[in-house]
Amino acid sequence: MKKLAGIIFVLLTTITSSYAYMGNSFDTPVNACVSHILVPTEAEALKIQSQIKSYEDFQQFAKIYSECPSGRNGGYLGCFGHGQMVKPFEKAAFSGKIGEITGPVKTQFGYHLLWITRRY
Repeated sequence: MKKLAGIIFVLLTTITSSYAYMGNSFDTPVNACVSHILVPTEAEALKIQSQIKSYEDFQQFAKIYSECPSGRNGGYLGCFGHGQMVKPFEKAAFSGKIGEITGPVKTQFGYHLLWITRRY
Protein backbone atom coordinates (compact mmCIF):
# COMPACT_ATOMS: atom_id res chain seq x y z
CA MET A 1 0.00 0.00 0.00
CA LYS A 2 2.87 2.37 0.80
CA LYS A 3 4.37 1.64 -2.63
CA LEU A 4 1.08 2.55 -4.34
CA ALA A 5 0.82 5.75 -2.28
CA GLY A 6 4.36 6.62 -3.31
CA ILE A 7 3.57 6.10 -7.01
CA ILE A 8 0.43 8.24 -6.71
CA PHE A 9 2.41 10.96 -4.95
CA VAL A 10 5.04 10.98 -7.73
CA LEU A 11 2.35 11.14 -10.41
CA LEU A 12 0.51 14.01 -8.70
CA THR A 13 3.76 15.89 -8.15
CA THR A 14 4.69 15.46 -11.82
CA ILE A 15 1.26 16.59 -13.02
CA THR A 16 1.25 19.59 -10.67
CA SER A 17 4.73 20.71 -11.66
CA SER A 18 3.94 20.21 -15.36
CA TYR A 19 0.82 22.35 -15.05
CA ALA A 20 2.77 25.02 -13.15
CA TYR A 21 5.44 25.02 -15.88
CA MET A 22 3.01 25.01 -18.83
CA GLY A 23 0.49 27.41 -17.29
CA ASN A 24 -2.67 27.97 -19.30
CA SER A 25 -1.33 26.24 -22.38
CA PHE A 26 -3.32 23.14 -21.37
CA ASP A 27 -6.44 25.24 -21.92
CA THR A 28 -5.27 26.75 -25.20
CA PRO A 29 -6.72 25.13 -28.33
CA VAL A 30 -4.12 23.73 -30.70
CA ASN A 31 -6.37 23.43 -33.78
CA ALA A 32 -8.95 25.62 -35.44
CA CYS A 33 -11.51 24.60 -38.07
CA VAL A 34 -12.28 27.46 -40.45
CA SER A 35 -14.12 28.39 -43.62
CA HIS A 36 -13.17 31.58 -45.42
CA ILE A 37 -13.97 33.90 -48.28
CA LEU A 38 -11.03 35.52 -50.06
CA VAL A 39 -11.57 38.71 -52.07
CA PRO A 40 -9.15 41.32 -53.43
CA THR A 41 -10.44 44.42 -51.60
CA GLU A 42 -11.55 45.35 -48.12
CA ALA A 43 -14.60 47.13 -49.57
CA GLU A 44 -15.74 43.92 -51.26
CA ALA A 45 -15.19 41.94 -48.04
CA LEU A 46 -17.24 44.44 -46.04
CA LYS A 47 -20.05 44.41 -48.61
CA ILE A 48 -20.24 40.60 -48.52
CA GLN A 49 -19.98 40.55 -44.73
CA SER A 50 -22.97 42.87 -44.38
CA GLN A 51 -25.14 40.45 -46.39
CA ILE A 52 -24.31 37.24 -44.52
CA LYS A 53 -26.80 36.19 -41.85
CA SER A 54 -25.97 32.49 -41.37
CA TYR A 55 -23.34 29.84 -42.04
CA GLU A 56 -25.38 28.67 -45.03
CA ASP A 57 -25.21 32.23 -46.44
CA PHE A 58 -21.47 32.21 -45.81
CA GLN A 59 -21.04 28.99 -47.78
CA GLN A 60 -23.07 30.32 -50.71
CA PHE A 61 -21.13 33.60 -50.82
CA ALA A 62 -17.88 31.64 -50.72
CA LYS A 63 -18.97 29.64 -53.76
CA ILE A 64 -19.85 32.83 -55.64
CA TYR A 65 -17.19 35.33 -54.60
CA SER A 66 -14.14 33.63 -53.08
CA GLU A 67 -10.96 33.68 -55.15
CA CYS A 68 -9.60 30.71 -53.23
CA PRO A 69 -10.12 27.19 -54.60
CA SER A 70 -11.77 26.34 -51.27
CA GLY A 71 -14.71 28.48 -52.43
CA ARG A 72 -16.00 25.47 -54.37
CA ASN A 73 -16.44 23.74 -51.00
CA GLY A 74 -18.21 26.68 -49.38
CA GLY A 75 -14.87 28.08 -48.26
CA TYR A 76 -14.07 25.17 -45.93
CA LEU A 77 -10.33 24.92 -45.25
CA GLY A 78 -10.50 22.17 -42.69
CA CYS A 79 -8.69 22.17 -39.37
CA PHE A 80 -5.13 23.36 -38.85
CA GLY A 81 -2.68 24.02 -36.08
CA HIS A 82 -0.45 26.89 -35.12
CA GLY A 83 2.19 27.77 -37.69
CA GLN A 84 0.30 26.38 -40.69
CA MET A 85 -1.27 29.62 -41.93
CA VAL A 86 0.08 33.14 -42.44
CA LYS A 87 0.23 35.05 -39.15
CA PRO A 88 -2.74 37.46 -39.55
CA PHE A 89 -5.00 34.59 -40.66
CA GLU A 90 -3.83 32.34 -37.84
CA LYS A 91 -4.30 35.08 -35.25
CA ALA A 92 -7.89 35.66 -36.42
CA ALA A 93 -8.64 31.92 -36.51
CA PHE A 94 -7.53 31.46 -32.91
CA SER A 95 -9.00 34.67 -31.49
CA GLY A 96 -12.29 35.19 -33.37
CA LYS A 97 -15.62 34.04 -32.03
CA ILE A 98 -16.80 30.57 -32.99
CA GLY A 99 -19.93 30.68 -35.14
CA GLU A 100 -19.54 34.29 -36.24
CA ILE A 101 -17.77 36.14 -39.04
CA THR A 102 -14.27 37.38 -38.23
CA GLY A 103 -12.62 39.95 -40.44
CA PRO A 104 -11.88 41.30 -42.86
CA VAL A 105 -8.34 40.07 -42.28
CA LYS A 106 -5.66 41.38 -44.62
CA THR A 107 -2.90 39.05 -45.82
CA GLN A 108 -0.63 39.07 -48.84
CA PHE A 109 -3.35 37.10 -50.67
CA GLY A 110 -6.13 39.65 -50.17
CA TYR A 111 -8.91 40.11 -47.62
CA HIS A 112 -10.43 37.17 -45.78
CA LEU A 113 -13.70 36.72 -43.99
CA LEU A 114 -13.45 33.76 -41.62
CA TRP A 115 -16.14 31.59 -40.13
CA ILE A 116 -14.64 29.60 -37.27
CA THR A 117 -16.58 26.41 -36.73
CA ARG A 118 -14.50 24.75 -34.00
CA ARG A 119 -11.35 24.88 -31.87
CA TYR A 120 -9.85 22.00 -29.99
